[in-house]
Amino acid sequence: MGLRFLGIMSNEIGVDLGTANTLVYVKGRGIVLNEPSSVALDTSSGRVLAVGAEAREMEGRTPGEIETIRPIKDGVIANFEVTEEMLRFFIKKVLRGRFMVRPRIIIGVPSGITEVEKRAVKDSAERAGASEIHLIAEPMAAAIGVGLPIEEPIGSMVLDVGGGTSEIAVMALSGIVTLTSIRVAGDEMNQAIVVHSEEIREALAEPVNSIVEAVRLTLERTPPELAADIIDRGIIMTGGGALLRGLDQRLREETGLPVNIAEDPLTCVVRGTGRVLEDTDFYSKILF
Repeated sequence: MGLRFLGIMSNEIGVDLGTANTLVYVKGRGIVLNEPSSVALDTSSGRVLAVGAEAREMEGRTPGEIETIRPIKDGVIANFEVTEEMLRFFIKKVLRGRFMVRPRIIIGVPSGITEVEKRAVKDSAERAGASEIHLIAEPMAAAIGVGLPIEEPIGSMVLDVGGGTSEIAVMALSGIVTLTSIRVAGDEMNQAIVVHSEEIREALAEPVNSIVEAVRLTLERTPPELAADIIDRGIIMTGGGALLRGLDQRLREETGLPVNIAEDPLTCVVRGTGRVLEDTDFYSKILF
């Protein structure tokens, strides 16, 4: 499989390709990019005018023929060509003049995506210039980024609330034992607040209830031995949605479990891809 990312001239990067933001980790340099997953297009010609932060700044301020697109929806590729352009731009930006050597990439993806959606991510990255692409489940990457002992026979539970998906995973022995993936996340909460801004608590009730129910379902489906570990060790929250005020407290009340927000929850997934890059042999069996 060529998992040993060797060679002085090789470019090795980890990517959290998010609905709201894309983060990039370059081996040996750390996190070097965190920009909106946005692209500004001239719809008459199809030409890309801006990507990332620059594209986001243009949103709502441009003539009718210029459209700002978010090509990732619910954690998966909604617009293949635009995703390809966005990835190519970000790769060139972080690798600067070293793009002559095609990079090897690890990309975090939702655990619940289909084989077709996985293929779309790999194809998009390949067309954007990658020589070798491996995927990693986002909850697994987040757990590695946090430093959980995922390789041990101990149950670890992660709730990763991204812009497009929320995933609840129980992991042990370098595998995901139980998983619940729902397409309710930060974007839906933001939309709820926009529609019902007069009562934010009421607006967030439905998406928060969905997340709470997904956590309950995951716990019910977890083998008793691992569930005992989680009762003792609790739940780690990652992703931007983890910062939603009161969500951790609500989960504590509903589950009776310890709930902790990871340090810098927005970067857990990309930090996890970085750790995998630094020790690819050790983590090779969790890549796909």
